[in-house]
Amino acid sequence: ISGSSPEFSGIELFVNRLDSVESVLPYEYTAFDFCQAEGKKRPSENLGQVLFGERIEPSPYRFTFNKKETCKAVCTKTYDTKKLEDKQKLDFLKKSMLLNYQHHWIVDNMPVTWCYDVEDGQRFCNPGFPIGCYITEDGRPKDACVINSEFHEKDTFYIFNHVDIKIYYHVVENEALGARLVAAKLEPKSYKHTHPDNPDCSGVPMDISNKANGEVKIAYTYSVSFQEEKNIRWASRWDYILESMPHTHIQWFSIMNSLVIVLFLSGMVAMIMLRTLHKDIARYNQMDSTEDAQEEFGWKLVHGDIFRPPRKGMLLSVFLGSGTQILIMTFVTLFFACLGFLSPANRGALMTCAVVLWVLLGTPAGYVAARFYKSFGGEKWKTNVLLTSFLCPGIVFADFFIMNLILWGEGSSAAIPFGTLVAILALWFCISVPLTFIGAYFGFKKNAIEHPVRTNQIPRQIPEQSFYTKPLPGIIMGGILPFGCIFIQLFFILNSIWSHQMYYMFGFLFLVFIILVITCSEATILLCYFHLCAEDYHWQWRSFLTSGFTAHHFIFWLYHDYGFDLLPFHRDNWILCMLLN
Repeated sequence: ISGSSPEFSGIELFVNRLDSVESVLPYEYTAFDFCQAEGKKRPSENLGQVLFGERIEPSPYRFTFNKKETCKAVCTKTYDTKKLEDKQKLDFLKKSMLLNYQHHWIVDNMPVTWCYDVEDGQRFCNPGFPIGCYITEDGRPKDACVINSEFHEKDTFYIFNHVDIKIYYHVVENEALGARLVAAKLEPKSYKHTHPDNPDCSGVPMDISNKANGEVKIAYTYSVSFQEEKNIRWASRWDYILESMPHTHIQWFSIMNSLVIVLFLSGMVAMIMLRTLHKDIARYNQMDSTEDAQEEFGWKLVHGDIFRPPRKGMLLSVFLGSGTQILIMTFVTLFFACLGFLSPANRGALMTCAVVLWVLLGTPAGYVAARFYKSFGGEKWKTNVLLTSFLCPGIVFADFFIMNLILWGEGSSAAIPFGTLVAILALWFCISVPLTFIGAYFGFKKNAIEHPVRTNQIPRQIPEQSFYTKPLPGIIMGGILPFGCIFIQLFFILNSIWSHQMYYMFGFLFLVFIILVITCSEATILLCYFHLCAEDYHWQWRSFLTSGFTAHHFIFWLYHDYGFDLLPFHRDNWILCMLLN
């Protein structure tokens, strides 16, 4: 805030969607019968915000800098339970309080936080506050009702219709009469205003009986105060939110412990591979006589079949191309996030960056798919490039669209508008698909990969395999080690998504991603070597699925941890599952 007179500068408060950890359906602010801002223009949102379901709207709460307000009225809502429309609005409000739906307010791109004490004398700042709370029929307070001993009526809802807002700022010395907002905190309260037109913010809480009949009046009010804070720099104004998250130190210890274990296991796998291969190669190099050469065993027996084209080579090459596209997209996105370009302050930037990168990386997908398909001896290049362009993206989009239809039907704010769906399709068909064709053109134009040995005309018979060298057990075992590598980070990422919190540890996430790639490679090489030693030369699909089965371990853990009832309708989790696969 700067200018010749900051004392008269206006501060606008915006509202975001309302969500709950007990429900997968977020709703727009206008879906509830709260006080509305009339005639104000809605701020523009980027692609990432729309995909994440953020719906930022203007609010009727507007302050003047450094002007204290006490118990200022905003509006009064009246419900007549004899009228069907009013009864539906009131029932929807009760249901939202029962499910602990949370407000999310924004001032100067900063979340307005509700800070309260937790265990061990720590203070937790939540970027949201509840609509209200509920006292059960047996007198047990749920959720935020524990903060006030006056909430004691059984089978009663208490709505937080008043907020005490405190805005912290510091004066900028280099600018004439300028100030910057560094924090915004509030405390929700409940008052049954006897005179809604002239409220005094005192008296008993605003209770709504679950069996209430007749007329119900809810008056919304607020108080605002300002405090100068010299110790918080504007660049560090998000720190108090991130540092106050519970179990932060435990999270760091768990991640470090996981990294040490994964590094140790990766070293063990690499050492076993190097020592085993070195021993076999040394033994083969010491063979002098023809009789010794005929006593070959293990992986050397299948050298004439090792480069035999796999079954369904077309499908494998398509999956490899799409996997390359997602791998590069993930690497570049996490790299930018580590540099601070995709911080939580830059709303929707992470998803926008990921989508744009995926669209622009169609060329590597087409090139890799074409190169592998040509090395398998394939000639249907048109089918290959079409499948690379549409198969995997089409499956993800179909899943996305079906989930979106469900969210549309429920009236949730997470539903993507029709215009955004058209924009995504335009990015896919007009940019990604042509780039995939260009990559496939150069991939097919280049000479095929030359194999170091000639493939036998007659396939070698594969002997009876032991249990651990059979395809399914080997694939299942191969995904355990990479899953252990990413388990801790996935836990915190999904907790951030499910609990609507902020994830900011991109440095650790990038390091875990690099270790995941190394671990997947080493586990695949090790198991592939064991299969070749067992004279099984069908290694292409098995090597692809060995690391790919990590996603199935992830899905099983996801269902086990979050339950079977709500998870299938949480679109973000399912899209993450599809990308991991």
